[in-house]
Amino acid sequence: MAKQKIVVRVTMESDKKSRKALRIAVGLDGVESASFVGSDQIAVTGEGVDSVKLATLLRKGVGYAELVTVGNVEEKKPEVKETKPADVTWQINPYEYNYYGYGIPYYYVYDL
Repeated sequence: MAKQKIVVRVTMESDKKSRKALRIAVGLDGVESASFVGSDQIAVTGEGVDSVKLATLLRKGVGYAELVTVGNVEEKKPEVKETKPADVTWQINPYEYNYYGYGIPYYYVYDL
């Protein structure tokens, strides 16, 4: 199965109802994430989530609930960037000295 994104419009007059609606949405099997979209919508993302069951449970627990959209989530593929080797410029770090603490610097630092 593919990942789905379900957006449900729910009436949430108080913080208590919004917390309860989010708790109901997260409690379903297959839900990976749930978040608020605006002040009256909940977006649920997951694999194998039953959108009708989600709307029914929200209607029973909170009040009015309406399915807005149900669709597949397009997964972004990471782009592979080709890196070119940078020109190396050498410089001596004046704060690093040899083993005895004096003398010429022995540690080289180069910028990338």
